[in-house]
Amino acid sequence: MKSVFLVGLLWAGVAALRLDAAEPAAKPAAPALPPVGQLTTPGWKFEELRRFKAPEAGQGVAVDAEFFYAINNRTIAKYRKTNGERVAGWDGGAGGEYIHLNAGFVREGRIYGIHSNFPGTPMLSSLEIFDTATLAPVASHSFGRMDGSFTWLDRAPAGAKGAAAGRWIACFVHYSPPVRGAESGRTNAWTQIVALDDEWRRTGGWALPPGLLERFGDRGFSASGGGFGPGGFLYLTGHDNPELYVAEFPAAGSVLRWVATLPIPAEGQAFCFDPADPALLWGIIRKTREVFVGRITRPN
Repeated sequence: MKSVFLVGLLWAGVAALRLDAAEPAAKPAAPALPPVGQLTTPGWKFEELRRFKAPEAGQGVAVDAEFFYAINNRTIAKYRKTNGERVAGWDGGAGGEYIHLNAGFVREGRIYGIHSNFPGTPMLSSLEIFDTATLAPVASHSFGRMDGSFTWLDRAPAGAKGAAAGRWIACFVHYSPPVRGAESGRTNAWTQIVALDDEWRRTGGWALPPGLLERFGDRGFSASGGGFGPGGFLYLTGHDNPELYVAEFPAAGSVLRWVATLPIPAEGQAFCFDPADPALLWGIIRKTREVFVGRITRPN
């Protein structure tokens, strides 16, 4: 009986040694990223050049060769780029068909307004098109019920990085509770970047990297602004933080690559690049209702 007991103790010790040997060494914790507004990728730089007062600058800004257009939920105002003079305005009115213009950009004399029913659910999205000369609405395309809420759209240039080249690229976001407008069972991880053809039909799609979603902030919002800029990269902003994120499309798989981060004056929200000088970024400072313009420098 005693020998059986000793054998049992021996086997228990051997098993314990095997378990100890099998345990992997603890991985060192990943270094914490610098605080919001202080993360700068070496070789990248943003230099602010000028600001303009624009009471309508609540959601984003669009730009053409001569004017910038300050965008709010149901209003668009037209200003001269040279001196900030307000020359025209459009108001969709409260309680009507226009609910939440998220962003816009100018193409061939038209403002493409990205529109949703935020914070309503189920999420509904549409593309509202305006004449730059008069600001009058001229066309509308309803996406209806999509997987996410429409926040931005841009046409990728032929020289854009990766699979985006020459395609319409749009963003349909989800939010994490307790954000108003979050849909049940969804978080901002369900946000998707979508390729569209000229008939606005989906032809491809990608997800945002988890680390970038975390960088958007702990309030649970997602990508409020996006567009193609210097170097053919996709540039993104969140909803709150004063940072611009640089991304590119992967050679394989479905998750964008987060390339760089630049501090900027904007607290997220929509932005655009100047067609006259693609290195110039136009954005808004929501809390002061200002439009700013600055230059992006990237590594050689």
